[in-house]
Amino acid sequence: MAFAHATSKTDTSSFADKFKHPFSGLNKKLKDTDLHGAEARIVHFKNKVGKFKNLINPNHRHDEEHEKRTDAKRTYIAESHRFESFAPIREGNNVKWYVDGRDYFWAVSVALEKAKETIYIADWWLSPELFLRRPPYFNQEWRLDQVLKRRAEAGVKIYVIVYKEVEAAISCNSAHTKHALEALCPKGTKGYNNIRVMRHPDHNVFENVSDMTFYWAHHEKFIVIDYAMAFIGGLDLCFGRWDTKQHPLSDVHPAGVQNEIFPGQDFNNNRIMDFKTVSDWKQNELSKADYGRMPWHDVAMGVIGDCVYDIAEHFVLRWNFVKRDKYKRDDRFDWLTMEGREDENEDLVGVQRPKFPVGDYIHHPLSPLETKPWAHKHQGTVKAQVVRSSADWSSGILTEHSIQNAYCEIIRNAQHYVYIENQFFITATGDHQSPVHNIIGAAIVDACVKAGKEGRKFRVIIIIPAIPGFAGDLREDAAMGTRAIMDYQYKSILRGEHSIYERIKAQGVDPKNHIFLFNLRSYDRLNKTPALVRQEEKSGVKYQDVQRAEAEEIMSGGVHGPTSKSDDAGDEEKEASVDQKRRFESKRDEAGHGDQGDQGGEKPVDSISHTAMLNGGKISEQNWEDEDPETEKENFVQEELYIHGKTCIVDDRIVICGSSNINDRSQVGLHDSELSLVMEDTAVIDSYMDGKPYKAGRHAATLRRSLWREHLGLLPAQELDASKDPNAQPPDVCPNDPIEGEEYEFVADPLSDKVWDMWCNNATKNTDMFRHLFRADPDDNIKTFNDYQTFLPKNDTKQGHLFDPFMPVKEVREKLDQIKGHLVWMPLDFLCDAQMAERGLQINEYTESVYT
Repeated sequence: MAFAHATSKTDTSSFADKFKHPFSGLNKKLKDTDLHGAEARIVHFKNKVGKFKNLINPNHRHDEEHEKRTDAKRTYIAESHRFESFAPIREGNNVKWYVDGRDYFWAVSVALEKAKETIYIADWWLSPELFLRRPPYFNQEWRLDQVLKRRAEAGVKIYVIVYKEVEAAISCNSAHTKHALEALCPKGTKGYNNIRVMRHPDHNVFENVSDMTFYWAHHEKFIVIDYAMAFIGGLDLCFGRWDTKQHPLSDVHPAGVQNEIFPGQDFNNNRIMDFKTVSDWKQNELSKADYGRMPWHDVAMGVIGDCVYDIAEHFVLRWNFVKRDKYKRDDRFDWLTMEGREDENEDLVGVQRPKFPVGDYIHHPLSPLETKPWAHKHQGTVKAQVVRSSADWSSGILTEHSIQNAYCEIIRNAQHYVYIENQFFITATGDHQSPVHNIIGAAIVDACVKAGKEGRKFRVIIIIPAIPGFAGDLREDAAMGTRAIMDYQYKSILRGEHSIYERIKAQGVDPKNHIFLFNLRSYDRLNKTPALVRQEEKSGVKYQDVQRAEAEEIMSGGVHGPTSKSDDAGDEEKEASVDQKRRFESKRDEAGHGDQGDQGGEKPVDSISHTAMLNGGKISEQNWEDEDPETEKENFVQEELYIHGKTCIVDDRIVICGSSNINDRSQVGLHDSELSLVMEDTAVIDSYMDGKPYKAGRHAATLRRSLWREHLGLLPAQELDASKDPNAQPPDVCPNDPIEGEEYEFVADPLSDKVWDMWCNNATKNTDMFRHLFRADPDDNIKTFNDYQTFLPKNDTKQGHLFDPFMPVKEVREKLDQIKGHLVWMPLDFLCDAQMAERGLQINEYTESVYT
């Protein structure tokens, strides 16, 4: 009977097909002819023109029956997982933390170099000319594009997705990223076609008239290598992110420009000047001899384990969605299918099979999952889960905000402390703070009120940048957007009846007992010595021109593909630049450079940032080579230490880390796309909590201790060479080294009175010194815009330099000696009596969500 039923069904189906396609045999014969190609072109054109219909159907990706089935399937999966994430909790991951760019980029360089089959990279911004190891002059083979070129030539398939910016608003130039990477292996050379770069969202009105997205960005930062290892966190592979724990501001090198650490536009200070014309990677209008850079603090993770699969799945979904949305008729881009998401489940990763497909279907991973190191046994002890913010515009799915769900649940259940480092802090305590809608603030209120009523010691410690990283004086109209962000942050924290402070007060609890906010700040000395000034005068060449020549030398070549010019001919501009450098170097001896300083002592060091760190010595003991010691004052600089990491640690047990800021853009799901990781280590260490014995998760506790020691100045300064540092190696090489010792034990108890006293005392002393020496803004003394003029008059003083040029250098040195670490208090009274952001053309009901 079964056979008869099957036959009958087949016959019926065959009859139906013949009725619908009476000339199917002819179709097969014509398949490889021009007529078949003509039909395909007609169908492709029809689909292209058909996109205009979507203007009146914003639900066009979710209204057909097969799309509804896929949505229902995804919803069912998410509802079965914690936080309603697309990904489940995964046991036994090997997760390693990385703090700051030096460690992270070194580990990434090691891991990329070992890639055998595939590399996935998703970034908001990717700079092909980024040096993963420093100093650049001595590590040119470790420039990102050169690493990727080597892997492509070895047969590795490299897939890159970058955010396609709105050029009028953002300067990251994804077109340069795409063209530079795809030109690494030209046609006819090894590696040709092994690097493919997608940019999204598209802004082509004819191609995507109904789906253009101007406000929101792809903000994820992650890498997947061979389905064996992944990196995820806050660090894009781009300019401005590399840094060490001492966070130097100075990059002036009298002993030779080849010692520079931050070439070209990698030396940047957003407060003074944003990145410009980044396709001209060597251009840098900011003179290192006159200004300090903006230091950068960040956190990321390296992962080996089942979570790698989930990170890869998110990438494949995004790749296939962009293929469908933008490159459906482009044979340069293939569809990616995925083991575990085959057949009836391939729709979960966005695979489509149109009648006339363009591009192949490539199955990943290239070698089966069972060959991966995590396939048969747990690689570590961390229970982890991938969470995301994603929606229709970003990946073709119904809105998912599992990152916000994770933050709210984990914070609300906190018992001892919540520690947050984030680039922004804009959140609501309910539904009365439109246009802000994420409710992480409500979770903070609930946790504090519960602890307050129970009489339990409980702290929420939040560290965010003093000023969002955008150029401009806060008093100017050009800074209106920056002030708008700051305004929303202050309203989230303590201004207005629905702020976190006021909602806690309303329930009879004092918020000042529980919530504490801080910024980070750093100082340095530009090593513009008298001998360097003489060298400029005698050669007629400014150090800024020499730094440009150095960038030209180490950042050109190998990027833009073959050139018609001979190697000897070169470029006139490049030759002129090199001539300037030679002329400058020829006057070195005549200018008085030697092994000793002008006064016979040791040469001044190129940076004094190490003096804020453990065993870094005192500034008052640092040498300066000039008969007149007062000239040193011109070279002291300070700048906010920009917090860019997106990290939350709770109770020394749970960590959230990824690309997601605390604002609506990152948290509501339908705005920026984000990817983060929730981690809880099942391996515990003996520790203390408020003086009592406590079992802490190893991963969370060691990360928190490392961060706190850095901010308190209880870690030593780092060398540039990270080859022997366990914390700068991929997770398959070795685990984190917590650098045990007296300082490690000192910060073990996050609620210790001694630790808290040092934390607050350091923040207070540092704040006072930066105020007294530099008039660093923002500041609590600036309550109105008139106060601004009194506190920090507009004059010829360069941004970040000493405020009082007549203060004796001895006094300056003694005050700088008192700064330890980088902590300063966040000025909660800043512009409290002023309207920070006036509503108008820039800030209004149509644009306000951009800033939240």
